[in-house]
Amino acid sequence: MMNKNKSIEFIDTSLRDGHQSLLATRMSTAQSLRVLPLLRDAGYRILELWGGATLDAALRFTGDDPFERLVRFREVLGPDIQIRSLCRGQNLFGYSPYPDHVVEAFLKVACGLGNDRVRIFDALNDERNLGTAVRATRAAGSHAEVALSYTTSPVHDLEHFLCFAGAAVELGADSLAIKDMAGILHPMVAWELIEGLKTRFPDRPLTLHTQTTNGYANTTAVVGMLAGVDYIDVGHGPLAGGTALPPVELMQYFADSLGWETNVDRDSWAPIHAELQTIRTELRDSDASPDTIVRPWPKNPTDEVKRTVDQALELIQSREHAKTEEAMRLIEHRIMVPQGYPAVDARQLQAQIPGGMLSNLHKQLKNQGALNRLDEIIAAVPSVREEAGWVPLVTPTSQIVGSQAAFNVLTGKRYGHVSKPFANLVLGLYGRTPGPVSSEVLQICAKGRARFTERPAAYAEPVDLDALRSQYGDLIQSEADLMLMALFTKPAQAFFQNRAT
Repeated sequence: MMNKNKSIEFIDTSLRDGHQSLLATRMSTAQSLRVLPLLRDAGYRILELWGGATLDAALRFTGDDPFERLVRFREVLGPDIQIRSLCRGQNLFGYSPYPDHVVEAFLKVACGLGNDRVRIFDALNDERNLGTAVRATRAAGSHAEVALSYTTSPVHDLEHFLCFAGAAVELGADSLAIKDMAGILHPMVAWELIEGLKTRFPDRPLTLHTQTTNGYANTTAVVGMLAGVDYIDVGHGPLAGGTALPPVELMQYFADSLGWETNVDRDSWAPIHAELQTIRTELRDSDASPDTIVRPWPKNPTDEVKRTVDQALELIQSREHAKTEEAMRLIEHRIMVPQGYPAVDARQLQAQIPGGMLSNLHKQLKNQGALNRLDEIIAAVPSVREEAGWVPLVTPTSQIVGSQAAFNVLTGKRYGHVSKPFANLVLGLYGRTPGPVSSEVLQICAKGRARFTERPAAYAEPVDLDALRSQYGDLIQSEADLMLMALFTKPAQAFFQNRAT
């Protein structure tokens, strides 16, 4: 199957995924609003601006109200550009499963204040964690996109993902997405996966989201264009590449080589690039690669870059493994690195660590004076992941597995200290693990308890919204405040108390 449309639509994620993957989610509302008018005028119909870690980080680190941020984004964009947010299914925008009534109430508020589209995923690809969020999003009049969390393991084959997509469609998903958060979707596998999804679900638009961490994503995104995806997630200049997403500028060069139309005005590149580079410099202390200076992309490629793009495209279209590998090397070494992007960090390929997790782990270890142990922790992640049942690594499982790997390394004793979230993960409180949990680890974590087999919402910590409203009185001034208090009680309380002074 080849894309017959001769066009591709890009969705920019710089103000959500870009700074979450590269800058530990430290971009403030004020900084975002310096860029948003430029993105508004660039030709995008959809922008990913909210969700993921941006809610928690806004309260804790940037001193911003995430709902106020959403409202201001909506005001800047007007009615014609859609805002997409990233939602962790039953976990919403937090880290543990919530009761159904909280999921329903939160999404009613979030969609009512500006979210036109919600990308809903589950870290374990357990469809039981999706249904409530899908229904609540659609009930609020917004578009429900369900994303499969891509990973590789002995239990994650093509049929696994197609079956999950089928379950998502049955739940009412308006569209589908491939969420390759760790950048491990090889271009040759992408052909098979995309064609399988488009063949089995031809009436569901498909988006490809693939991180550039391991050097696959730029080539995989080109395969996505050729194989028939409807949308590709991208970043701009300084907030693309590395552990983030393919640069829109590079994707435009490939579209040019194909003779395809896109939705982005290349005259917008320079001002967006300049503002993002300034902001990245301002957030240097949160930058895992603080010396990265990405050169502005010219509106049209140089002769050398054009030759490389044309050559890589010919290799990719061969659909041969060796030629595809050569295309990846050409793109990385002749285009990306000369443009100023960091060389590929091959350590992540086995660890499968997503960009946001890596940037936050780097910052946390730096603050603890333990940054010299980062390589050991990365090396420990794969075995912890396997022993936990081959879980995909994306929030919250990435933090849970990464933290347990850090405990194992820093304490010098394997599972000498087991975090409560890790124990809950292997016992089934987050959902079904894709593969079997190590019997040894299960015994350590269980401490006599049986595994949980029902839908995770059945075990969710109860949340009494009326009691919260009564308890915090005047601190809660709106339904949006109440939702933040329900998900992020301590940081929200501190934020509201500071607001009241």
